[in-house]
Amino acid sequence: MSIFRRSGGASAPLLQAEPDEARKARFDREEIAIARNPRGGIAEQFRQLRNSITALNPEGAPRTVVMASALRGEGKTVATINLGLAMSEVPGTRVLLVDADLHRPGLEGYLGLPRRQGLVEVIRGTCPIDRAIRATSVEGVSVLGPGELPKNPSELLGSDRVKMVLSSFKQRFKYILIDTPQAATISDASMLGALADGIVLVVKLGSTPRSLVEETYNRLESLGGNVLGTLLTGALPEEPTS
Repeated sequence: MSIFRRSGGASAPLLQAEPDEARKARFDREEIAIARNPRGGIAEQFRQLRNSITALNPEGAPRTVVMASALRGEGKTVATINLGLAMSEVPGTRVLLVDADLHRPGLEGYLGLPRRQGLVEVIRGTCPIDRAIRATSVEGVSVLGPGELPKNPSELLGSDRVKMVLSSFKQRFKYILIDTPQAATISDASMLGALADGIVLVVKLGSTPRSLVEETYNRLESLGGNVLGTLLTGALPEEPTS
């Protein structure tokens, strides 16, 4: 995460986003399979997940989907980006990638974007949505960073305005993918999951204990979330043959 500082050492306030400044967002990292290796097995895994999610939404209504994981380091942010790119392949589908990890955000840094006002300021009503959301070089894909990290993320995400903000996103995008912090130790994913239309639980192969995955799954559902399924990362699917 980039840190901006004044010469005196105090953190400089984040600026509002400039039009088109994210058009050069980097989708060239090896892990972004949809962009780097669109014919590969990992890319097809994300297309299958996309197809499963859209099949659960036969009426085609705008949907909010929380991307959750039990622990950090399970590939959730990368999964959010890949799934967003896969969804944008469907003609007429506009996707918003939201970094709602207000503890250790990573979306902007991963894409090589400068930190800007984002979700926090939109929820507080201090930044217009149009000056927080940034379109990228991929047609139909936009990003919303976290903004200035609050002292108490749970208090902010538990405010009445969050539901209204999510509804506003639905008026602009068909799918909103929300990256969240680890659900095993931080309540944010559960809070947002209860407001979202669905949750995808990201699990890293050979890393997260099965018992913890089951515990996280049950917690998300018991607090009102609709877990659509799990996404396994770290596996090496067979590459399609020509």
